[in-house]
Amino acid sequence: MDHDAPRPDPETFLSEANAEAGPDLPAGSAPGRLKIFLGASPGVGKTYAMLEEARADHGAGIDTVVALAETHGRAETAALLAHLEQLPRRIVTYRGRQISEMDLDGLLARHPRLALIDELAHTNVPGARHPKRWQDVEEVLAAGIDVYTTLNIQHIDSLNDVVARITGVRVQETVPDAILQRADEIRMIDLPAEDLIKRMREGKVYMPVEAGRALLNFFSKPNLTALRELALRTAASRVDADMLALNQGNGRLATQDRLMVCLDDPASAKALVRAGRRMTDRARIPWIVATVITPEIERRGPAAAGAMADALAVAERLGAEVQILRADRADVVDELLAAGRRHKASRLILGRRIGAGWWQRLLARIMPPLSERILEKAVDFEVTVLAPTSEPAPRREKAPRRALGWPILLAEAVGVTVISTAIATPFDRFVPVASLAVIYLVGVLSIGMRRGIAGAVLASVLGFLAYNYFFTSPYYSLRVASHESVVALLVFTVSALFTGSLAGRLKQQIEFMRVTQARTQTLYDFARKIASASTTDDVLWAAAAHIAHSLECHSLILMPDGAGDLQQVQGFPSVEEDLAPQIFAAALWAYQKNVPAGAGTDTLPASDWMFLPLATQGAPIGAIGVRFLDPARGRDPETRRLLAAVEDQVAVAVERIKIESDLERARLASETETLRAALLNSVSHDLRTPLVTVIGSLSAVEQGGLPPEGERLLIRGALTEAERLDRYVANLLSMTRLGHGALTARQVPTDLAELFARAQSDLAVPLSVFHVVVDLPRDLPAVMIDPVLIGQSLVNLMENATKYAPEGSTIRLSATTLDQGVAVLVEDQGPGIPEPERARVFDLFHRAVQGDGQPAGTGVGLAIVKGMVEANDGKVEAIEPPSGTGAAIRMILPYAPTIAEIADE
Repeated sequence: MDHDAPRPDPETFLSEANAEAGPDLPAGSAPGRLKIFLGASPGVGKTYAMLEEARADHGAGIDTVVALAETHGRAETAALLAHLEQLPRRIVTYRGRQISEMDLDGLLARHPRLALIDELAHTNVPGARHPKRWQDVEEVLAAGIDVYTTLNIQHIDSLNDVVARITGVRVQETVPDAILQRADEIRMIDLPAEDLIKRMREGKVYMPVEAGRALLNFFSKPNLTALRELALRTAASRVDADMLALNQGNGRLATQDRLMVCLDDPASAKALVRAGRRMTDRARIPWIVATVITPEIERRGPAAAGAMADALAVAERLGAEVQILRADRADVVDELLAAGRRHKASRLILGRRIGAGWWQRLLARIMPPLSERILEKAVDFEVTVLAPTSEPAPRREKAPRRALGWPILLAEAVGVTVISTAIATPFDRFVPVASLAVIYLVGVLSIGMRRGIAGAVLASVLGFLAYNYFFTSPYYSLRVASHESVVALLVFTVSALFTGSLAGRLKQQIEFMRVTQARTQTLYDFARKIASASTTDDVLWAAAAHIAHSLECHSLILMPDGAGDLQQVQGFPSVEEDLAPQIFAAALWAYQKNVPAGAGTDTLPASDWMFLPLATQGAPIGAIGVRFLDPARGRDPETRRLLAAVEDQVAVAVERIKIESDLERARLASETETLRAALLNSVSHDLRTPLVTVIGSLSAVEQGGLPPEGERLLIRGALTEAERLDRYVANLLSMTRLGHGALTARQVPTDLAELFARAQSDLAVPLSVFHVVVDLPRDLPAVMIDPVLIGQSLVNLMENATKYAPEGSTIRLSATTLDQGVAVLVEDQGPGIPEPERARVFDLFHRAVQGDGQPAGTGVGLAIVKGMVEANDGKVEAIEPPSGTGAAIRMILPYAPTIAEIADE
């Protein structure tokens, strides 16, 4: 065996196995297979080829349904349809017109093995579940139904710019490239340009009037030839991709390349994204789209921000990982290169911005464009610079506040200059002229901090003019008479521009820090709130309020009730929102399918609410809905990311509380099981043994025939066991009273000698086989206790000693005085208590869980002792025996007050 041979990729084998097993799997057990009939243009015969192949499959016994097929009046196509089952279309009324659409729900209910869905790039009627037909196809595939569909090359998203350059027409209906990657098979339907033109002239593609216009515009021979070449290249690239995947599966190729597209100009961002997609398609490598948000981009207005957001949305739709960075304009290059190294990118794609005006070319010489600056520093990257075609710039929205920006900026600069001149005038007689420039520099700094670099530059120019006009000779003239004045003016100008620019950059950095700090603080505050929440309702309320405040929207949280129906549980500003059926359908879709739905998504986009699934690693547990006060904000990728981050935190918090609740229930169940086992052990062993003894003794006495001495022994034994049984029952009842807090100590001054004597009397029979030693000082003070409770505790301790100490050994009772009170010690010469167990012997049923082979007892005696002693303000503990062997348990009981202390009180 060759151990050095490259190993195949197991994921490739898995995908191949799934693909090969697809047609034979039962319906619904796996995603359906997708076959695309691809053509260079309409009229090449895609629908006809699709129906021919479907007819053959139907003849082979495959359950086939035509969900939608457009014949466009072609008799040959209609003839093929007559042999296949056709699904009735759904009639939709839109703007007073009756429009027939594919019945998606009817198709899912029919659930054939194979469905034919024509025109993949079709746009559905507004109000449909999905805005595009390719999204309907994705849902059909997810239901386990195979799909045959048709597509023209001009509808592929990444080729949109190329087709626009070839034909001069920008196609609006596009399909993401991911659909082509998802396809299990692509069949190229090719027809030479001459044959297609002939078919159009014969009226087999369009009506004669429409065909004439088409031949003069889109369907000219050069256009058709170029589109055909583009389609053939696309099909060839698919073959190359399949071969590359096969080689990777066999371990022959392994690539670590990653491409990053750097966006700078919103006008050309979409074109650059599509170009990057085409390059990654050919190279079959992962890719990233990165942009740096600078103050200059933000100042361009909502139109530029919207164009960049749309480009990032296109990048996400085409399968890119999007990165949004923030930096000052001077740090854009370093930020992009750092992002490229962080994501292990080896290739960079840049756009070259070409300025048509002379001032743009002049500015490019002063401040080189991004592409040139990156080329100088990107020594460890492969850099490709493209000149993408810019799309028509969106019309600038009217913004009254921004329209007054330059007049206000000019007024502030003039005001600062006037104030600086007024301040400098009195000092003209006392200080050198050069020193007066400092006053103007202060003014430039102040306006630079307020208005940024533009304000600083404007104030510098006005300050230069005022300084030259009023304070250099000849006065009240812009001419300069002396060399010293020229030097002073030059120094002032350079200093003003430099300090003003620094002040402007400082202001921009402060603004960035404020934005970053605000977002970080928002996430931190929310994380702190939900971390301190102890119930699901608290978490959901904090989430609804936080989302509404931080994103300036209305929020809503829906979760299933006991019956599994989705219900509104929290919301801000109100919980009960009147959700229309279409809006609620979006929420239900997000919850059931675990994908976003509603506004700004691919499912039910007509809704003004956007819903995100509330899910962790398991199944969704609910849905979060938001309705932005400014609908444009929902398109902002950063807003979407912040919302997703909050949604993840909410889901984790809800899951945490659920896990904690499950753990608590498991703990209670475990404790209940332990208690049940202990009680069963007690009933079966510790309580039943005395009863058997009593019953046996009384039965023997009842039968008679025993000598008097034997009867007395049996009766005494029965009485002893009955007293022991009574103590067991009393212990259980006392433990119940302790558990419910119903045990109240009635403390009175008590002599311990009397308690010792009473305990010895109660245990006379068990103690008769032991040597009992009582050591009480004569001057032992009285204790403040409940004699009944402490008497029972003392009996339990002495009985516990009789269970474990061997017969004939010594049981010692003693009492000493301590600062805390009187210490009562019960010692025996049994096996003793291991040091790790000394704190646990007072736990309820601690002994009982050790099995039935232990001495008789319920395991509650020491637990009762602890409860009763603590009820009397005392303390009980297992200590090291003074003799070094056996066990020793000590009670510390409080002193009874003296007569003097009572009188003082």
